[in-house]
Amino acid sequence: MKLIVGLGNPGLEYARTRHNVGFEAIDRLARRHVQSAGGTSAACARARFNGLTLEAEIGDQRVLLLKPTTFMNRSGRSVAEAIGFFKIDVTSDLLVIADDIDLPCGSLRFRGEGGAGGHNGLSDILSALGTPQWSRCRIGIDKPGIIPQADYVLGRFTADQAPLAEEGIDQACSAVQMWCREGLAATMNQFNKKVAATTGDSPRNSN
Repeated sequence: MKLIVGLGNPGLEYARTRHNVGFEAIDRLARRHVQSAGGTSAACARARFNGLTLEAEIGDQRVLLLKPTTFMNRSGRSVAEAIGFFKIDVTSDLLVIADDIDLPCGSLRFRGEGGAGGHNGLSDILSALGTPQWSRCRIGIDKPGIIPQADYVLGRFTADQAPLAEEGIDQACSAVQMWCREGLAATMNQFNKKVAATTGDSPRNSN
């Protein structure tokens, strides 16, 4: 069993915000890979592990998709519960998808270990698991610039950013599929690109 976690905040007021790109990726993976008994996409997630879960198959891998409902800064509790229940090896079978203000909007960065980089959700998972050795996929959302960071990440993408974010989320789903089938090294080689950071209040991304 592989565990794929998308980070975000629950509730309609947070839907489609920059901080919720992890949730968006999980939703798209579900549409691609979760099948009901009748062969159509499953509509209902199961509430457990302080989150919403769906079971899927990606390639020949059995996968649990998880969206924690604990709010971002308590994501570790949900992740740890799922890991404990399924006895998941975090070094090989856990992948967390999160936003990153230090990457240009829509760009991806895969890593097999590391710190939280100031991200509250990743920080709480690190604390709950007690190890940094698990895979993470970061989706760029641009730097806030002069906008306070908390306001920026809880805001919605500008008209210029929106298509970049959409493409980035789609690319993240393709990268997750490769991670499941071919592993971390192949995924990093394919999807990690060297890109220069931009800011959310730059001319490209202004309202």
